[in-house]
Amino acid sequence: MNEIQSSRAMPQKTFFITGANSGFGLAIAQAALEAGHRVIGTVRSQTARVSLLERLPDVRVVLCDVTEFDRIPAIVAQAEEDHGPVDVLINNAGYGHEGVLEESSLEEMRHQFDVNVFGAVAIAKAFLPRFRERRSGFIVNVTSMGGLITMPGISYYCGSKFALQGISNVMRAEMAPVGVHVTALCPGSFRTDWAGRSMVRTERVIEDYDALFDPIRAARHAKDGKQPGNPAKLAAAVLQLVASDTPPPQLLLGSDALRFVRERLVQLEKEITDWEELTRSTDG
Repeated sequence: MNEIQSSRAMPQKTFFITGANSGFGLAIAQAALEAGHRVIGTVRSQTARVSLLERLPDVRVVLCDVTEFDRIPAIVAQAEEDHGPVDVLINNAGYGHEGVLEESSLEEMRHQFDVNVFGAVAIAKAFLPRFRERRSGFIVNVTSMGGLITMPGISYYCGSKFALQGISNVMRAEMAPVGVHVTALCPGSFRTDWAGRSMVRTERVIEDYDALFDPIRAARHAKDGKQPGNPAKLAAAVLQLVASDTPPPQLLLGSDALRFVRERLVQLEKEITDWEELTRSTDG
């Protein structure tokens, strides 16, 4: 029997979703509400708050910038005081950065990691003692297929998602003994704003990279809005995931993610085999 249960059979839960006003966050919030769950959604501004409530009036909206690390514990405490214990954390807030590594500033890298890594970890850390004390809870850290494979031109993004992927795996091992689930969600290309208005793009200045990178940037623009992944179907998959008693360490979503990660695993096995003799030579 499939370990993943139907989301309809899951008792009502309270979801805390960061970045709930767009993309995956909005899709998951809508699906959770339609399934009868309670949703607390974070946004960064009053404008975003109004916009979210216009679309999903039943969401409990909380103002939270995930880079304001010192404020997060109090925000989480207030959210639970106002709306009750949270059962599921969807660590979704994040954005993409596109740029050749040599051309991209360290400040751009720092902000990418502040949001995608430190923000996600700060939110998770605010919930960990609460979940641990209750001996229950589910953390879904939204990483990416870019946390398992790499592509030219998104080094800062991949770096941030690789970091969150590794942290999620350790978090899972540490929280399992107290009954808390942790899964890294690894989507491929979906029809969200990731490659559009949400993408930060570094200006091109070095001619030597034109032949490699300009076609990549042009193709990403051309495919924006035409990606194979459907956010509503991802949201339905997330509800199935959190209904499972035996969730996986990471869950790939999208046929492109499946293909690219499998290709990388084959390549990695070949690299290990090709260099095995040298690898073993350092023992003793």
